[in-house]
Amino acid sequence: MSGSTLGELFRVTNFGESHGPAIGCVIDGCPPGMALSEADIQPELDRRRPGTSRHVTQRQEADRVQILSGVYEGLTTGTPIALLIQNTDQRSKDYGNLLDTFRPGHADYAYWRKYGLRDPRGGGRSSARLTAPTVAAGAVARKWLQERHGCSFTGWMSALGEIEIPFEGEEHIAGNDFFAANASDIPRLEAFMDALRKAGDSCGARIEVRARGVPAGLGEPLYDRLDADIAHAMMGLNAVKGVEIGAGFACVAQRGSEHGDELTPEGFAGNHAGGVLGGISTGQELVVRLAIKPTSSIRIPRASIDRAGQPTTVETHGRHDPCVGIRATPIAEALLALVVMEHVLRQRAQCGDVELPLPAIPGARPAGV
Repeated sequence: MSGSTLGELFRVTNFGESHGPAIGCVIDGCPPGMALSEADIQPELDRRRPGTSRHVTQRQEADRVQILSGVYEGLTTGTPIALLIQNTDQRSKDYGNLLDTFRPGHADYAYWRKYGLRDPRGGGRSSARLTAPTVAAGAVARKWLQERHGCSFTGWMSALGEIEIPFEGEEHIAGNDFFAANASDIPRLEAFMDALRKAGDSCGARIEVRARGVPAGLGEPLYDRLDADIAHAMMGLNAVKGVEIGAGFACVAQRGSEHGDELTPEGFAGNHAGGVLGGISTGQELVVRLAIKPTSSIRIPRASIDRAGQPTTVETHGRHDPCVGIRATPIAEALLALVVMEHVLRQRAQCGDVELPLPAIPGARPAGV
């Protein structure tokens, strides 16, 4: 299937299906000489793993990653790194009624029209199961970026359905099942999800992710703008229907006197631009928000058609996330890391010898340094 590769210099090709024997990816372009083992990747996969709470799919996958190539004596060799994750808890019989029908809001109908056939088991290639290799590849990029540039990536859920989640502090993110930067509203979120699951329905979510320590100067002036590549990558995440950079859609109601971030000797006065101006990073935080739609696989009967075009009713059984946004935060962080990694390598290739005097704006370190 074409369209399964992200990046050019740090090139990640994703493979597998939800109910196939395994899923994985091949990373081509990782610089040599970085210490890498499964222990560097596994913690990120554990954050995304299914079955970790009553609020997500109860599919029990260990998601243990294997490094098959590209590492010798504990160091990356510069050759392709193959990562494999076994599927061990498929229940394909749950999808037997979907071979001839199409779930509303799901990719079933579109896949059938494109390929003339489809794998109905767990959504096949369109399943969020395929985000696990993305997280694994992101872990490799994150380690290199942290060691070479001090970059870090942090995300959180800022809205669950119609519930706005006040930001209380990043220290709370790891302490709850929602990746919420909040401690006081967790009981409310749990009650909301319990009622949603009982009703057999689903909801959407909003995720915010930030990258810190990003060098200034990443990105290209026109078609390969950093913000355009971020949006491209994020829209490749299942169920994402909208991407904001910085102020995003709120900029519509702003005046130029408010939106344009003034520069001072102490730094930028604001970050409505989200760390990108003219498609090129400023050295500020990259600020990205994702709108994630409600899960399409729900138990409530919905009207549809069969392959003969006749009306029918679809009920989706099996194990599904009532809100796929609950496990989306580690994936969004990984995607942002992959885009930054790609552009750091591009900058090193073209502008690695660019030298500037110490920048006047704190934190705006040139990318070629």
